[in-house]
This record gives sequence, C-alpha cells and structure tokens, in this order.
Amino acid sequence: MILRKASTLCAFGALGLMAQSAHADGAPDKEATGTFSLDAGLSYSSGKYGASSNTDIAELPLTLGYDVGDWSFSVDLPYIYVSGPDNVIPGVGQVENKNPKRRGHKKKNVPPSQTPPVSVASASGMGDIDTSATYTAFSNSTSDFTIDLTGTVKFGTANANEGLGTGQNDYSFNVDLYKNFGKLTLTGGVGYTWLGSSPNIRLNDVWTATGGVNYRLTNKSSFGAYYDYQEKASRTSFAQNEVTGYYAYKFARAWKAKAYVSKGFTAGSPDWGVGATVFYSF
Repeated sequence: MILRKASTLCAFGALGLMAQSAHADGAPDKEATGTFSLDAGLSYSSGKYGASSNTDIAELPLTLGYDVGDWSFSVDLPYIYVSGPDNVIPGVGQVENKNPKRRGHKKKNVPPSQTPPVSVASASGMGDIDTSATYTAFSNSTSDFTIDLTGTVKFGTANANEGLGTGQNDYSFNVDLYKNFGKLTLTGGVGYTWLGSSPNIRLNDVWTATGGVNYRLTNKSSFGAYYDYQEKASRTSFAQNEVTGYYAYKFARAWKAKAYVSKGFTAGSPDWGVGATVFYSF
C-alpha cells in the first residue's frame, strides 16, 4: 500500500486524487467549504511483498474532515487487520524487523542481539492516526487549473509489536495539480515523506509521485484511474507501483459512495486490492 494511500481511500496527495475523498471527483469542490465531513469504508489487499507467503491486509478507515475557504483538514482513524509474514508492515512493505516481540514471537525467547526468524501470524488493532492540512495555493476558474499544497503528519500509534505500524511518526509534504477539460480532469503530484526509524526498523525518506484522470459521466457519477509510485523505504523493501480504477456516485445531496480496484506491479505493492467508502458532508 502506497504511504499516501494509507490514510485515504485511494488518496491523491493529501489529499490529492481522493483527498480523503475531497478530490475524488476531479478538482477541489469549492462548494464544500465551510462543512464537516465523515468518511467510512472498507478496504482489502493481498500480496507477497517479495516474501514467500501472502500478506493480507483489511482496513476499516474512519475519516473526519473540515473544509473552510482555501483550507481542508482531516483526521484518519483506521482499524487494521494483518495476516502474513511478520516482517511486512502496512504502508511500508518488507523490512528488516529486529523487534524480538514482533507479531508471532511474543512467547519465543530470542536474545535481543539476534534478529528473530520470520514467522507468519495475524494481528489486529488501531492503525496509525493521520492528520493533514491542505491549502489551495492557486485556483483559476477561467483556466480551470488548481494547485494544492498538503502537509501530513502520521502519528505512530499503531502497535509496532503486532506489526501494525513502525511505531514512529512520519511527516509528508505534497504538491498536487488539477486541470479540467470540460468533463475530463487530469491530476498529478509529487511528494516527499520523512519516515521515522527505530532501533528495530530502519527506514529511508522517500519520494512519491502520482498521476491520474477522472471523467464526469453525469452530475452524480464519475469514474477514473490513477497511478502511484513510491521509492523503496528500506534496503530490504521494494519500490511501490500501483494502478487504481474507481467509480464514484452521489446518491443524495450530502452523500457519496465510491468503489475501487487496484493492481500492483512491483513487490513493494499488494498484488491486488478492493475497497469502498461512503462519504457524508454536513
């Protein structure tokens, strides 16, 4: 799972393409300013991440948002289930995990000076809490062009012993562009993430990039696809490359629903993923 997607349903920056849903249907919706929003969903992915066994990850994300003027704020509170090799961390991929108490090793006596052997186990619990602030630095209705700047802080609240996270804070900055051509919206962005490291898991800072297209079928529905890239986060992990296709439908004034499927093309990404979310603004 791409790091930028960890706290969103198919996010495009912070939220970029699905902007914790704010940008899912194209360029930012200025009519949504001054409102609160609630976004709940379910996602599931599976992949080997370069290991011999599959890692299955299910997530129940709950996102609270607030839009006012040129600013958008969000807090993501996910619940995660992970089953697979204990050296695969959601959002990061395969790492060298030296934690002697990691998933599947609680009852094993492994000297602190040794790296415990890889085992397959399951765990669940609250994931990392993501907070983000997005500022629309430029928006021109004549040219239909928009630039968003987003800062994200991921607090390492997930249980590192269970392999639900690294236990460290991460910090990201992203620049996302949107250009409308009638019913068609092109999007793209770049970002940089400062990944927190611990004595048990050493990570490198990474660049990210994304690009996509959205087509508005009607005033209530749209579909699109986008590509996500992320550098490998450690010497034992792999770069992440994913393509996601989605469909969005507005079935009431304040309600939207979205569904997506994704495909990974490198060992750093899940082989496939599916998900759905419901968005309510008030």
